[in-house]
Amino acid sequence: MISGAQTVSASSLVLTRTRAFIELLKVRLSLLVAFSCAFGYGLATRGSVDWTVLLMLTLGGFLLSGASVCINQIIEKDLDAVMVRTQNRPLPTERVTSLEATVFAMACFLLSIFLLWLYTNPLTVILSIISMLLYSFVYTPLKRVGPVAVFVGAIPGALPPLLGWIAATGTVSYEALIIFGIQFIWQFPHFWAIAWVADDDYKKAGFKLLPSGGGKDLNTAIQIMIYTLFLIPLGLLPATFGITGLNSAFVATVCGVAFFAQTFSLMRTGSRQSALRIMFGSFLYLPIVQIAYLLDKL
Repeated sequence: MISGAQTVSASSLVLTRTRAFIELLKVRLSLLVAFSCAFGYGLATRGSVDWTVLLMLTLGGFLLSGASVCINQIIEKDLDAVMVRTQNRPLPTERVTSLEATVFAMACFLLSIFLLWLYTNPLTVILSIISMLLYSFVYTPLKRVGPVAVFVGAIPGALPPLLGWIAATGTVSYEALIIFGIQFIWQFPHFWAIAWVADDDYKKAGFKLLPSGGGKDLNTAIQIMIYTLFLIPLGLLPATFGITGLNSAFVATVCGVAFFAQTFSLMRTGSRQSALRIMFGSFLYLPIVQIAYLLDKL
């Protein structure tokens, strides 16, 4: 006969295990990927939206991102254990084994590809597979090689809106390349600000993501500033090419200038606090601008 205490203990174990697997998905990051996919689809839609396709595309994007970051954690399990910011993840703490995480990642990946194949088109599926392979098996090991990892990682990082556009149209058009380009350039100040903030931890794991020889110096701060500056004219391209209107161009310009202005503090002080402001600014810039583009298209 099972006692009440045993039932509570079993329920608690199931809940703990479930939370551990959810952690492997890096939900906030995967939701951002899913939103970017939905953004690309919504921007490309001419006429009425197929809500079933949009829902399956969003779910597929979320699962694809979840599978990719899960594989990343499997590969970097021992490295995560030495960094303060990652040492409490499910794999270093052994709440989930590497085999369980591998099975979970493959299940997420296969379900993602199944949904995308069923509801989108072959080109979307092919680029989704390429995105996962680039992130998990090229970007991940390159993090210990040098700053080239940021360039490689920016490709799968910028693919979600492109995937959404292709899911709606079946083609890679100049409009798709514009929204890909904006998110691609955004990746550099975003990645480098995170690398600046987490530099001490990254050095423990041997990660080399900062440019200019990996230093938290003026040269790195200038490069962050330059890429942030590029976002201002890039943000105007959707309006210039008739994808959206002037209202979103205004919002993109204001956000771009505000984002750019944050880089001067980093160049002047080189402080962790300044890098934190750029990092949080990058988290705000992308969804605000993408929402503005969508609203301007309505």
